Amino acid sequence: MAASLRLGRQGMLFGLRLNNFNKCLRSTHQWQDQVRHFFRSPWVLGVTPLKVQMPALSPTMEEGNIVKWLKKEGEAVAAGDALCEIETDKAVVTMESNDDGVLAKILMEEGSRNVRLGTLIALMVEEGQDWKHVEIPSPDAAPPSEATPATQAAATSVVTSSAPSPPSAPKPVTSGQLRLSPAARHILDTHGLDPKLATPTGPRGIITKEDALNLLKASPAPKAVPSVVASTPPSPISAPAASPPPPGSRPNIPPLSVPGKPGAPGTFTEVPASNVRRVIAQRLTQSKTTIPHSYASIDCDMAAVMQLRKDLAKEQIKVSVNDFIIKAAAVTLREMPEVNVTWSGDGARALDSVHISIAVATDKGLITPIIKDAANKGVQEISSNAKALAQKARDGKLLPEEYQGGSFSISNLGMFGISGFSAVINPPQACILAVGTSRAELQLCEDDQTLSTKQLMTVTLSSDGRLVDDELASRFLDKFRANLEKPQRMALV
Repeated sequence: MAASLRLGRQGMLFGLRLNNFNKCLRSTHQWQDQVRHFFRSPWVLGVTPLKVQMPALSPTMEEGNIVKWLKKEGEAVAAGDALCEIETDKAVVTMESNDDGVLAKILMEEGSRNVRLGTLIALMVEEGQDWKHVEIPSPDAAPPSEATPATQAAATSVVTSSAPSPPSAPKPVTSGQLRLSPAARHILDTHGLDPKLATPTGPRGIITKEDALNLLKASPAPKAVPSVVASTPPSPISAPAASPPPPGSRPNIPPLSVPGKPGAPGTFTEVPASNVRRVIAQRLTQSKTTIPHSYASIDCDMAAVMQLRKDLAKEQIKVSVNDFIIKAAAVTLREMPEVNVTWSGDGARALDSVHISIAVATDKGLITPIIKDAANKGVQEISSNAKALAQKARDGKLLPEEYQGGSFSISNLGMFGISGFSAVINPPQACILAVGTSRAELQLCEDDQTLSTKQLMTVTLSSDGRLVDDELASRFLDKFRANLEKPQRMALV
């Protein structure tokens, strides 16, 4: 009986201890879950971001400038919303968002210049996530070409130590009389080399030009021989200070001016080039160095166009001379499709539509917005399109599709009083038409031998000789003149 009571008491005590152990174990598991949840929370790991990178907003764009951010950090963004304004190589373009979410972090501030394509410019998070704890990716490793000077120096030292030692200088030849060719003597004297170190390979032991060049390559540090040897070494003399140039003289290298201070005579100021200006310089250089330009000019009688403008003005329809020129060029290209071509790497590429690029001067340089399908538009519609595109170009608001894909360019300087000029072809196009101002000239009428005043305008066609030869360019100008001098005809063809 007593033994049974002892066993029962021991069992109860064991059960109580086991229950306490399970409670401790459960509390331990709960603490571990809380710790695991904490370390997995966005407070520690951060929110996985949606990356916003510098996009390619034009075919020739390689880098861009951040002009203005249109969204602030913490602002909700929907797909299609404008994120920022980016200055490309053509214009200032609005970048739109591709995702819904919240703008979490701006990595490239306003005014950031020369941002390469693919560079991370901002981070977004999905809706509902804590944007303040976005995970900022670590910057990529620098490319080998941008290694630090210390790294380059270390690499240079390693390469130098591992490189084989240069061959020892050849031993001087003392036996016999030295015989040198004139070219070898000139090389050895110029570089101050001892002729005895050369190994003669010419007939009868003559040191040839090749022997002298081999010795020059093998010499570690050649020194020039002075023409006159002084009897006693001169004492060191401190170099005198450079005297200022005399008044009125022009320095060889103009010194750089200091910002904020008045520039001294002969100084200059570095003006940073915009992306548009750099691309203009690159494309003009490419055009003049790779395209064989041919030029042809012709005078057009503008009397009919001037009269038609006056008649339209009475009906409150205002169009410019340039609108008629655009229409005449487009109609002529439709009549002569062999001129409506561009150059590709393999040859000519015939175009199905006539898109006229018009040169517009802006504060940042020339840009060529496009009047699409100009041959099928009336002069009044061309006028309204040209005015709208020119204003957008000056405001820097052109879209990529509004300045890409032209087939023929027109540059008009007539409003500046320029009588005639030659324009540079806009690759890959084949031609550009340069338009001067109209002028009054007295001409002899062949029918009745009387003098009459005519309003003449000179146009010059710059053509790619690979696509449009001189005969084809002449026929194009002749038909263009016929269309322009009879503007009613353009509505019929």
